[in-house]
Amino acid sequence: MQRNMGNGVGLWLRPELLPSLAEFNGQFIELLILQAMTASTPAEQPLIAELRPLLLKLDPAARGRAAACPYLLMDAGFADPQRWLWARGYAVRDSQPPWQASVPNCPQGIALARQVFAYAWHLARSHRKVARVALGMSTATAEVLSSYTLVQTMGLAEVHPHWLQPRWPRHARMWRELLQGACRGEGAFLEQARLRGVQLLATEARSSAMP
Repeated sequence: MQRNMGNGVGLWLRPELLPSLAEFNGQFIELLILQAMTASTPAEQPLIAELRPLLLKLDPAARGRAAACPYLLMDAGFADPQRWLWARGYAVRDSQPPWQASVPNCPQGIALARQVFAYAWHLARSHRKVARVALGMSTATAEVLSSYTLVQTMGLAEVHPHWLQPRWPRHARMWRELLQGACRGEGAFLEQARLRGVQLLATEARSSAMP
């Protein structure tokens, strides 16, 4: 896997971190498939509806190929420190904002949220550059999240598993190409699809660096 993503953005990933990302991504893809198998998809999740034919075509090997990206394929509002402040009660809000649900409220979804939140907490405390690139976490969010204890962080996952969302939901082309490439097998098409995510990461990094 490449260690430099181009445009001056480095992955800063140690090799031992990549299997965890692939495991999380694989579990998330399984949850997306579960949603795609339902009779209807919520109106607020047009990406899943659009990807349904491809999701339902993925066999176990294809799911593994789709999951093997050097970044997380899901987001939990890691760029939004206000969400994590709200969860601590520091933000002045009367009720929970209407965050869209993606991960179903099922044991698998809650278990994945616990794992991802704990992983994010660990990176926020010890590998912030990795958290920025792999998870899209802002510096402000890392400050807030690192102020939690691990138990508090995992408790959030119990209450808010619905925070997990597909990353880049407005970039359906990236998702289509990733799933199409995974169905075809390892090759240039799949690598280009992975690199499209890398390009989105580079764009995010440039935007966050702007004053």
